[in-house]
Amino acid sequence: MPKSNYEDSPELTQEQIDYFIERMNSGEEVVAGSEVHRLMTAASERAMRITSRMNAQFDSLSDTRARFQELLNRPLPESVGLFVPFTTDCGLNTHLGEGVFINAGCRFQDQGGIYIGDRALIGHNAVIATLNHNMDPAKRANLLPAPVHIGADVWLGSNVTVLPGVTIGEGAVVAAGAVVTKDVAPNTVVGGIPAKLIKEL
Repeated sequence: MPKSNYEDSPELTQEQIDYFIERMNSGEEVVAGSEVHRLMTAASERAMRITSRMNAQFDSLSDTRARFQELLNRPLPESVGLFVPFTTDCGLNTHLGEGVFINAGCRFQDQGGIYIGDRALIGHNAVIATLNHNMDPAKRANLLPAPVHIGADVWLGSNVTVLPGVTIGEGAVVAAGAVVTKDVAPNTVVGGIPAKLIKEL
């Protein structure tokens, strides 16, 4: 029987985290079963441990903030707000500006990098994805990271999905339920599947 890629992993060291993020930010393909892929699995286990505690019982906003900061592995601006539940399969490559608010039920797949600008609002159940699979069936398990950039003062409505490599310009609004497959111009409203221009602001 082939060895599973999903056996328990040891805790990541800071050196391993730094190396992993460097490789993710390079945009290079992650080959299934490689050392980088094993680090990705370990990062996912770490994220599940932290988010399961964060989501299981709400004690206070300050406790949630502390768990969230632990998840991100970097200082969290005091003005950032988060309502649980929140899930991610990494957590180590999310970058938040001042005044960002993330509503309940959001899911971040941030291996490729999620960058959210000041005062952006992320609605209920939004999904932000930064990984694609290789389109070649023989290499389908390989992963292709690409960052998502969300500008200052952006508003993502409830149940929005943002796909890898997308940039959403400052001040834009993404209507509820939209699937964003391409860049969104600043100060515009988009909606639909796939998201298309509705109007300029």
